[in-house]
Amino acid sequence: MNLFISKKPIVALIKLAGIISTEGRLGARGALNLNDLSDSITKAFTQKNIKAIALLINSPGGSPVQSALISNRIRELAIEKEMPVYCFIEDLAASGGYWLSCAADEIYAMESSIVGSIGVISAGFGAVQAIKKIGIERRVYSEGKNKGLLDPFLPEKKEDVVQIKNIQKDLHNQFINWIKLRRGKRLKGTDEKLFNAGIWSGKKAKELGLIDGIGDYYSVMKNIFGKDVKFKDFSKKQSWFKQRFLSKNTGYNSDIIVRSVINNIEERFIWSKYGL
Repeated sequence: MNLFISKKPIVALIKLAGIISTEGRLGARGALNLNDLSDSITKAFTQKNIKAIALLINSPGGSPVQSALISNRIRELAIEKEMPVYCFIEDLAASGGYWLSCAADEIYAMESSIVGSIGVISAGFGAVQAIKKIGIERRVYSEGKNKGLLDPFLPEKKEDVVQIKNIQKDLHNQFINWIKLRRGKRLKGTDEKLFNAGIWSGKKAKELGLIDGIGDYYSVMKNIFGKDVKFKDFSKKQSWFKQRFLSKNTGYNSDIIVRSVINNIEERFIWSKYGL
């Protein structure tokens, strides 16, 4: 029997798992960006007989621009199609992962899920002393006084730090405004408590109004739409190339292999910050 001629309510599933990044990654958990997700998101909202969208989120964050682009697309389609959107946080919705969660009308998590990290971070290294020790002289030629902003091979300048902090403050305010727009009066706590980049368990996040309830998608959707609810997965499938590459890791040029190793190391570091 064709699923889409059934009178039983159908909920569209969209899995958003991985680091939010402009470029596709060859890491173990992949990457999230609008370019890769646009088709699956659109199909989920435009498929006939869909009663609701369920976002299954498991992300430590990443690009603020891609976080906004994905969230905006979800909201635009939700309004256009008058479709309710629910979010279900699995292990983690931190930083940009929580930004994505706020695209939903209601947010759920497990008691032990990690939620929050509402802040902005930039990181790098200073190699001034290292290149001195090995006798390397750094030479830079540029037009524009800010062209060498935070060059890791030159001494850090106070004005560079001020500039990057101003950018971070602007991005943080955009994040806060988005959360306030989407969560509104459900938030419980001062700005200082909620928006200091702290992380909480799902249980504590509910107390703070960052989520609406505790539960998994199957149980919550069954409670809302009845025991006969059906699910249709619209998540983007991993390409044949990536499946082959990640399973065998052979037969491809060295650049791809090195890039994959670097991506996996970086990815492991980001997830490990949250004990995952």
